Amino acid sequence: MIRILLSTRLGERRRTQADLARKTGIRPATIHELYHEMVERVNLEHLDLICEALECDLSELIVREPTPK
Repeated sequence: MIRILLSTRLGERRRTQADLARKTGIRPATIHELYHEMVERVNLEHLDLICEALECDLSELIVREPTPK
C-alpha cells in the first residue's frame, strides 16, 4: 500500500494546508485530497512543488507499506 505522509510533514513544520496551497500554487482541494490520502493518481509536478515547499525528499512524503494480509 502506498501512503502519502503530507499530514505528518505539515504537522512537523506547523503549516496548514492553506499555507501549502498558497506557497505551491496547487489548488486547495488537491492539497486536501493528498492530505487525507484520497487520491489514486498523483501529479509529479505537484509532488515536486510540495517537496520544494516543505524542503523534504520524496521518500519523506510517499512510502510503501506492505499490504496487510
